[in-house]
Amino acid sequence: MKAFERRDLIINELYRHKKVHVADLAQKFQVSEETIRRDLDKLDKEGLAKKNYGGAILNAHTNEDPSYASRHQVNLEAKSIIASNVLDLINDGDSLMTDTSTTAFEALRKITESKHNLTIITNSLAVLSEFQHSGHKLISTGGTLGPETSSFVGPTASQTIQKYNVDVALFSCKALSMTGGLSDSNEEESELKILMQKQASKVVLLVDHSKFDRIAFIKLFSFDKVDYIVTDQKPSDEWIHFLNSYQVSVLYSVPTDETQPAKQ
Repeated sequence: MKAFERRDLIINELYRHKKVHVADLAQKFQVSEETIRRDLDKLDKEGLAKKNYGGAILNAHTNEDPSYASRHQVNLEAKSIIASNVLDLINDGDSLMTDTSTTAFEALRKITESKHNLTIITNSLAVLSEFQHSGHKLISTGGTLGPETSSFVGPTASQTIQKYNVDVALFSCKALSMTGGLSDSNEEESELKILMQKQASKVVLLVDHSKFDRIAFIKLFSFDKVDYIVTDQKPSDEWIHFLNSYQVSVLYSVPTDETQPAKQ
């Protein structure tokens, strides 16, 4: 068993029991207690667990859903890089579905400026407000508006998404795990992302480097449903090899003396 597989199983134990013990895990996985302590150190640094005497407890923040305003201020530089890297995947005249992620919002800033005659279907109030005079066609999913998330959710939003077949689904998520797939923290919005993925010919995931090797409360789907991952930095070789095995193309930032995003 590889280290990342063991850590994901430890995360599953944390979600199931809320706490784990070093001795029990060492016996369960037939490894040394020092190996388990290193695993828990890594999970602690990633914010998934909090170490304590003899083991660790689940970090409750894995199922928190911060407000749109607070999310918008996080990793702005990375979001801008991702927005630049995604442009080659969008063509004039494309139809898009996009979620309420602030990364997708920043991507749309550049997409709407450089592309023509787009149709954008979204459950994001921020997108509808910001781009209503962009010259592109906007379609709201409708539904119940969440005051903190600035998003429309519920049966009406789901029904609207299922009415349309689009060229591209463009969205983000809270965490990526090699064994856990894509995961997020808001259940109602997660349901809409799953539907967007099903309705799109091309699925593009926008995630900065901090989302890798993490797990959140709600599982979305596995990597075989994703066509492209656009990020701000080159992932580890282990991740590149893993994503290649799922035929997922990765676009990321290149060194500053080069001008085009790299693709693997």
